[in-house]
Amino acid sequence: MSVPVEPGRDEARDAARDELSDPIYQAAEPSWFQQLIDWLGARLAELLTAAARFGPGGVTGVLVVLLVLLIAVVAIRLRTGKLARSGRVAQRPLGDPAVPASTHRDAAATALAGGDLRGAIVARFRALARELEQRGVLDVQTARTADELAGSAAAALPGCADALRAAARVFDDVYYGGKPATSDGYGIVARTDDAIRTGQSTVAGAPS
Repeated sequence: MSVPVEPGRDEARDAARDELSDPIYQAAEPSWFQQLIDWLGARLAELLTAAARFGPGGVTGVLVVLLVLLIAVVAIRLRTGKLARSGRVAQRPLGDPAVPASTHRDAAATALAGGDLRGAIVARFRALARELEQRGVLDVQTARTADELAGSAAAALPGCADALRAAARVFDDVYYGGKPATSDGYGIVARTDDAIRTGQSTVAGAPS
């Protein structure tokens, strides 16, 4: 029967340091998280120092505690993984690129019928973004902002430049700026989307 090999103090310390220095922890980096990592590191250092005083037998006790520590680290990793995924979703103001323009237009119509002008503007601008990508005017990007979309699309569609910028301003105002959504704002976004969808080279009555 083989005897398990116990790692020495230096190996155990290095393994814990390598795990705790994983970039995923530093990416999250809320204050409570950094305090937790500091506390765990300090406790581990104390345990390793104590094990050195008691000889090889003390290492076994440290390994048990280290196992508990690693379980806690895995739990933290799972938690921060969820936060990271939420962060990635939050960085998509123009929605999921996999959702077609028609779906966003349906959502806009539903929101409009229910009196939700803000939801209607957001959904209709997302339809505009998807339409530009579906028609090959723009490449698909997951984190493009409304201003970036308007600037890039205006270069390809100069006749729609003013309308695109106006629609982007409406979107930013209601999505980020907390300004009240209006029927006029929805009309700007909807007309721009309709022009792109039907292949018009200009948008009638586009604000400058």
